[in-house]
Amino acid sequence: MELHNLKPAKGATHSEKRIGRGQGSGWGGTAGRGMNGAGARSGDKEKRGFEGGQTPMQRRLPKRGFKNPNRVEYTALNLDRIQEIAEKFNLKDITPAALHANGIIGRNDKVKVLGRGEVSIAVNLTAHAVSAAAKQAIEEKGGSVNLV
Repeated sequence: MELHNLKPAKGATHSEKRIGRGQGSGWGGTAGRGMNGAGARSGDKEKRGFEGGQTPMQRRLPKRGFKNPNRVEYTALNLDRIQEIAEKFNLKDITPAALHANGIIGRNDKVKVLGRGEVSIAVNLTAHAVSAAAKQAIEEKGGSVNLV
């Protein structure tokens, strides 16, 4: 077997359906579109979500909830995670830029430090928001907290 004599398996390929090329082809006349109606005309397509005339899903289901356009979304980091990051990457100053450089948060993410867990080393923390418990725990270990 060589490249010049390779061919698809028998029955794997089909000849192209040549629509609207005379009665002998079987697809002449209406070209498989039926007799009349929107489907027989050019440019016909159904709208997104069209369900054959049945009331579509987006109209059957009730509207729910409210999306606040002014909501500020924070990435939460607890004290135990701060401790883990400080040890793993050998950081004394933890800033959003340092967290992004090490792949922990996205470039535009805002960071909020929360109080679960403990910190055993003094860290200088810079974040967008800090809970009172987290701030107290960091400052007890000799660290500092700065808000961006």
